[in-house]
Amino acid sequence: MTLPVLAITLGDVAGIGPEITAKTLLNHPGLRQIAKLFVIGDAAALRRGCRFAGLDPASVRTIAGAADVTNDPATIEVLQVGEALDDVPPGKIAARAGDGAYRYVVEACCLGRAGEIDGIVTAPLNKAAMHAGGHHWPGHTEILAHEFGVKNYSMILSAGDFYLFHLTTHQSLHSAIDACTPARTRTVINLAHALACALGQPESKIGVCGINPHAGENRLFGDEDADQLAPAIHAAQADGINVHGPLPADALIPQAVRGKWPMVIACYHDQGHAPFKAVYGDDGVNITAGLPVVRVSVDHGTAFDIAGRGIAREGSLVLACQRAAALSQGWAQVWQSAQQENTP
Repeated sequence: MTLPVLAITLGDVAGIGPEITAKTLLNHPGLRQIAKLFVIGDAAALRRGCRFAGLDPASVRTIAGAADVTNDPATIEVLQVGEALDDVPPGKIAARAGDGAYRYVVEACCLGRAGEIDGIVTAPLNKAAMHAGGHHWPGHTEILAHEFGVKNYSMILSAGDFYLFHLTTHQSLHSAIDACTPARTRTVINLAHALACALGQPESKIGVCGINPHAGENRLFGDEDADQLAPAIHAAQADGINVHGPLPADALIPQAVRGKWPMVIACYHDQGHAPFKAVYGDDGVNITAGLPVVRVSVDHGTAFDIAGRGIAREGSLVLACQRAAALSQGWAQVWQSAQQENTP
């Protein structure tokens, strides 16, 4: 079987990205059995990350492109983008680091559009640093959607066999409620169903969280659940999709954690993120559905408070690489569904 080619974007070099990337690629040689891995970023910052992590900086070498990846488990192969940033102080917001983190993602998208890679694995960036560097995006997900030219996509938090989709993410709660339209709800239901099919589980149950407490309690606590969510759910059910709701989030998500619902759709950022991170911590990853290539990210931030100390755990990045490799095999089906959603 041909191994998928995965690009790891280094993230903000003032954070823990370089050291967890070094640990992932040098301390987990088994990853090279499931994917061809290389880094998009800065070789000098990665060498410094190796030193922080107690690893050999000489293992880092630059390559000209994805075609040059040897996948030697004793090396970290880096596609250099921009200037060397090893002089950026660890744990400090720096515009140069924010600019670099943005450009690493853009380069990964260029390779994805060209068909040179099968997936992108993202180490964390710092939004304040990225904004200081002149790039005013809410986060990775929105950059990726822009670079790939897609409008219909969804952030997914995943741990094990549980996938938590989001109707909205980085926006105010007031605007998020308005954004949970029937059309948006149906789009995310379709993406969830496409992922279930790609995983070989087309009958997987999909639960949709209500917007209001008790999913509106028959309009006692608001009309949004009945008017914005229910029409899309009923239409999807008529098309044979095993989706249910809207259901009270405080009941649905705990049931999902216990295995009753393999796929859940949350309406807004904290409705999904808060319980997921409380339960799974570093054992989760962040996936973006709706892109032509797989994108999986760590489910944590830049951890400026411990950057440069060599104590950051690489487990989430290892898991992200594993999930990206596994999902790449059936990703064409998910992308096909997304294309249909993006067609006017």
